[in-house]
Amino acid sequence: MVLLAESAGAPVSVAALTSRVVQSVDWLAVAPPTLLALAALAVLVADLFLPAARKPVLGAVTVGGIVLAGLSLLPLHGGTRSTFCLTTGSHTCSYEADRFTLVIQLLVIAGALLTALLSHDAVRDDRMPAGEYWFLLLSSAAGAVLLPASRDLATLVVALEVASLPAFALVGLRRGDRRSSEAALKFFLSSVTATAVTLLGVSFVYAATGTLHLTDIAHSLGDIDPRLAVLARTGVVLTLVGFAFKTAAVPFHFWVPEAYVGAPLPVAGYLSVVGKAVGFTGIALVTVVAFPSYANVWGPALAVLAAVTMTAGNVAALRQRPDRRHGAVRLLAWSSVGQAGYLLVPLAAAGYAREPGRAIGSTVAYALMYAAVNLGAFAVAALVARTNPAQRLADYRGLYARRPLAALCLAFFLLCLAGLPPGVIGLFAKVTVFSVAVDAGLGWLAVVMAVNVVIALYYYLQWTAVLFRAPEGSPEAVRVPAPLGAAIGLAAVAGVVLSGAPQLVLRFASGTLL
Repeated sequence: MVLLAESAGAPVSVAALTSRVVQSVDWLAVAPPTLLALAALAVLVADLFLPAARKPVLGAVTVGGIVLAGLSLLPLHGGTRSTFCLTTGSHTCSYEADRFTLVIQLLVIAGALLTALLSHDAVRDDRMPAGEYWFLLLSSAAGAVLLPASRDLATLVVALEVASLPAFALVGLRRGDRRSSEAALKFFLSSVTATAVTLLGVSFVYAATGTLHLTDIAHSLGDIDPRLAVLARTGVVLTLVGFAFKTAAVPFHFWVPEAYVGAPLPVAGYLSVVGKAVGFTGIALVTVVAFPSYANVWGPALAVLAAVTMTAGNVAALRQRPDRRHGAVRLLAWSSVGQAGYLLVPLAAAGYAREPGRAIGSTVAYALMYAAVNLGAFAVAALVARTNPAQRLADYRGLYARRPLAALCLAFFLLCLAGLPPGVIGLFAKVTVFSVAVDAGLGWLAVVMAVNVVIALYYYLQWTAVLFRAPEGSPEAVRVPAPLGAAIGLAAVAGVVLSGAPQLVLRFASGTLL
């Protein structure tokens, strides 16, 4: 057997040296992002050979790939599986499929599935290139599914960009639409700037600790050289910037209204749910797992960010006039900014709580509720846009007379977002977040949240009331395409089931991290 000499002089075999570098991959653990990536490649190749009349098949392939990725989560429910691990030293891993990972992956895959159902008719009606659209959607979903399993900063940043870069193209995919192109450019430039700042923060953290793995960073920061303390503290803050941008937290929110208005409605719904899931997952991982010893830095920062974000979003939503063009989409955009503030509250509380895992579980529970009802609201908006492309709030007047079930579903979704019965799951989620803030000693933040909930009631109830007013003209029937109707129905069923047993959400999400 051939022997090699190490620096210490002791011989080592080729087989032993290879075992330190090459390792087997747990394909079952990495199945969800892998299946989505393979589906994206299949769509891209099939698009080259399918005639124009057969392009709708690509949508079916996309839905099938997403469903398969969802089914691949079932074998992973039994416990934690890790792969891409270091073979020496701390033996930490770059990919870990634990309960936290599975819950977020389920959220992302469900959001991608609803988006795909919403997109079937939008791709044809807006004359978007089908192959490119479905490929970009699957690619972005693959990155979003990879991110919660990432356990080192390099993989986190790569997953963040894989989720983000296709989203830029999706926003601007309506060729010839000036508003769409402008929104995509603003989204791209602001996101690239945020990513550059994040990479600078990652480099600072690496310089201070000498590692990129999250658990190793936590151990190193717990006993940092005092001469590197400022460098490490700066790196912690800068690393959070890119993830704060994805959550649309103030002051990184300015791209949201333009991007939502310029993007196709299914893409806007995708950004509002999956984009936020990516951002909050990244923040949870880098703060609670990698930077627990710097909770005195990121805890107060996230608390202030939460208060400012929810206030800015809700106040801006109040300013939307009923006759303003794209007013409904702008209201949903600003509402999503306000909801981002609520989602940040438990993350901030994790910096003060003795059990940060419970706080993270509250954020995950709130995100599950928000994903179902917000995508449902975008689905009904897509239905109304078929006859009223201007998307004014006034266009929803008398929707109950035209489409009773759609109006009732939208009213239910809005009441869930407002936190009012019969949207019990929305009320339950808000109370859970509120109690986490109080338990962590953030009474002032709980008060700010309560005030913002009252502010949000006004515009949610105002929109709900419009649905049931008498229409100004004779009611015009609106045909509901089967995929769009399925998306609305699935979102409504999810909201009703969760409202019937809200404790299941918290039990499912609790203890997902730490």
